[in-house]
Amino acid sequence: MASQQHTLPDGRIICYDLSRAPKPTSTSEPVVLLSNSLAAPYRSWDQVVEVLLAEGYGVLRYDQPGHGKTSAPSNLDSTTFESMADDVLSLLQGLKISKLYAWIGVSMGAAKGIVFAARNPGMIGKLIVCDTISSSPKVAGTTDVFGPRTEVARKEGNMNSLVDATIGRWFSEDWRKSNPEELQNMRRIMMDTTVEGFDLNPLASKIGDSVDGALLVVGELDANLPQEMNVLRSKIQEGFDASSKSIKVELKVIKQAGHVCYVDGFEQFCQTVIEYLKSSN
Repeated sequence: MASQQHTLPDGRIICYDLSRAPKPTSTSEPVVLLSNSLAAPYRSWDQVVEVLLAEGYGVLRYDQPGHGKTSAPSNLDSTTFESMADDVLSLLQGLKISKLYAWIGVSMGAAKGIVFAARNPGMIGKLIVCDTISSSPKVAGTTDVFGPRTEVARKEGNMNSLVDATIGRWFSEDWRKSNPEELQNMRRIMMDTTVEGFDLNPLASKIGDSVDGALLVVGELDANLPQEMNVLRSKIQEGFDASSKSIKVELKVIKQAGHVCYVDGFEQFCQTVIEYLKSSN
């Protein structure tokens, strides 16, 4: 699939791919946006795209700033979750997409989905939040593991150490041993990668007024995220309850999967997502 480019208001380029379903589920094709994690350009979703297209959904993917062929801002301090959410808004406006059927985000892409929904009520139908922390280490008052990793990459002048460490965290040892070809593919994709503190907790209660429904998904082996995301689920549920919407927000755990559960938990992830997309919730 050849990527396309959209020029943002400040002149930067955002690289994206919009795939159309061969048999749309309706006359107005529902579009599902896939939002990546840090160090994972949009091609990491390739297998998921095939499943969504077969089910009749159009799929929009894009690269985060500094990933793939998307421009990195000259002033990195200007990159926040709000600014990145505004980049996506500009892309959607350029494509004349007034509402997404769903936003599926993992890690940073999930956090961005929450920020985007809170800033743009009514533009997302179903929000699927995967494997994300509710606040940055800076805000939470915990050890920052991201800063030192980034500094190592800068000093070495390449992504080798960062990618190797990330792969070890994202994918279980059993999966790495059983899927050497896919593992090398993910490593190659991540090598294409050339924020400010955030806190999703105040935004979680706004989700009920911003989207039609929400689902949380987490890899079973993703450190303590299953517990953390259950707390986030409760806060999002409170938002729906306050908005008088009879919506149940669930947390689905993908067995034997790590941080990028749509790769090493592919089958269960796709089944979980498709069931939710087709549900009335």
